[in-house]
Amino acid sequence: MKRRKVTAIAVSIVAAIAFVAAAANASASGGAQSPRTKLTLVAPAAPGGGWDAFAREAQQAMRANGIAGGVQVVNVPGASGTIGLGQVVEMGDRHDLMMVTGGVMLGGILLNDSAVTLDDTVPIARLADDFNVLVVPADSPFDTLQDFTAALAADPGGTAIAGGSLGGIDHLLAGLLAQAVGVDPREVNYIAYPGGGEVVTSILSSTAQAGLSGYNEFRDQIDSGNLKALAVSAHDPVDGIEVSTFREQGVEVSMSNWRGYVAPPGISDDVRDELVAMVSELRDTEDWADTLDRNNWVDSFMVGEEFADFIASETERTAAIVKELGL
Repeated sequence: MKRRKVTAIAVSIVAAIAFVAAAANASASGGAQSPRTKLTLVAPAAPGGGWDAFAREAQQAMRANGIAGGVQVVNVPGASGTIGLGQVVEMGDRHDLMMVTGGVMLGGILLNDSAVTLDDTVPIARLADDFNVLVVPADSPFDTLQDFTAALAADPGGTAIAGGSLGGIDHLLAGLLAQAVGVDPREVNYIAYPGGGEVVTSILSSTAQAGLSGYNEFRDQIDSGNLKALAVSAHDPVDGIEVSTFREQGVEVSMSNWRGYVAPPGISDDVRDELVAMVSELRDTEDWADTLDRNNWVDSFMVGEEFADFIASETERTAAIVKELGL
């Protein structure tokens, strides 16, 4: 356990040093130019994850449509995004930088006792929502959501659910599901893993009876028949996802893994408005529409005070769920 913690700290330190070096280089070459000339997108996670994919999709679309010239993605993994958050807050008035954020970070801020929060950033835009799906192995006795919830209600300790990091969307959704079927969320046998691949392995090896993760994390296994999808966490049905929602099946649970961008706290109003304009242009491109379609993301665009108010309400909601989970 100590070795794992030391390794995690070392990775975070290396990532932070790399980020500061990249930021310094970008600042030196970008000067006081517009963010359209040179833009850094910070993905506060390791390459290959959802935040990284979100940043790189935006990078490609911005380049292809001439929204920004030199767009680079910098990965700063660690602590559910809060390592990257801390680094971005320290950037102060950096005008040529935005960071990917989303629902996962809210739980990370609380569980990691982060010294900084999204209140310390400038909200730019919410762009899309991703949704979780509850899956079980193909040979599981649970053929329907009702089968699974009955087992969860009868024996929450013996009905293990695998998912991502503690306090993340997967974990919070597991708690909401338990609560909806009359189980104390603190009784949920939740097994946390660092990534979707490990979650799949846990389910297929029967370490866990079910799993929760983003639909894209499970899509190949669902399509191949290795996993059965029982429910998706969207409030309403999602085009391209042939899985019924929890709500359609009588379980009043919904949660989105929303994703968007924030900027350093010291930027000017002019820079903020320019970044909002750039992301708005991104959202209106055919490339971004294709991105949404390919990833089964749902457009949830909002900017300005509406986005700031959304972050505030989601922060309150996440805090309440975390408290109920006893974390």
